[in-house]
Amino acid sequence: MRSAWADAWRELVATARRTVADGLVVGTSGNVSVRVGDTVLVTPSGVAYDRLGPDELCAVGLDGRRKAGDLVPTSELPMHLAVYRSTGAAAVVHTHAVHATAVSTLVDELPAIHYMAAALGGAVRVAPYATYGSEELAARVQEALRDRSGCLLRNHGTLVYADSLGRAYDGTAQLEWMCRVWLAAASVPGRTPSLLPPGELDRVAERLRGYGQRDRPAPPGG
Repeated sequence: MRSAWADAWRELVATARRTVADGLVVGTSGNVSVRVGDTVLVTPSGVAYDRLGPDELCAVGLDGRRKAGDLVPTSELPMHLAVYRSTGAAAVVHTHAVHATAVSTLVDELPAIHYMAAALGGAVRVAPYATYGSEELAARVQEALRDRSGCLLRNHGTLVYADSLGRAYDGTAQLEWMCRVWLAAASVPGRTPSLLPPGELDRVAERLRGYGQRDRPAPPGG
């Protein structure tokens, strides 16, 4: 199990650093977690991602009790644990991305500006504001994620979960991009952005289930 933790921790740290490099977070804002069995590895509170190494591993159970590490987990731990307890998530990425945070202050749901909303389950809801790190925020995020794998947090940022850290990160980047597109289109004076009808998102969702490379047959003798 410790070996699995070490591998997952390395991927978690790399993902956390990527959120900074790609401008999705500033400083120690945002947080990343990954589930290994009944254990959640999560970024610690207030520690710069470039300082994280094997000795900073932070592990808790689904009940929030510490399993490994001396550092205090992120203050947003209740939100991460709520997602793991209520979904099949294997990884969670939370950011304070600029465009997504801006959109969260303007609407109750990200308008269907692009078909990639279907990759998150449909139109992206905005969870009502609650103080960061609170159980109230965790509950509101859970509700916003109903039948979805991503949401916006009012005046706060984004949260996306998936069956891997890579997919959770990709969903986060797509969500920020869609928010940027909507803001750009909505800012043109005298014009209203065209939106996709709900039926189109359903059709795209069906297509996305078969998107990408299918399993290839084994080579002769393999």
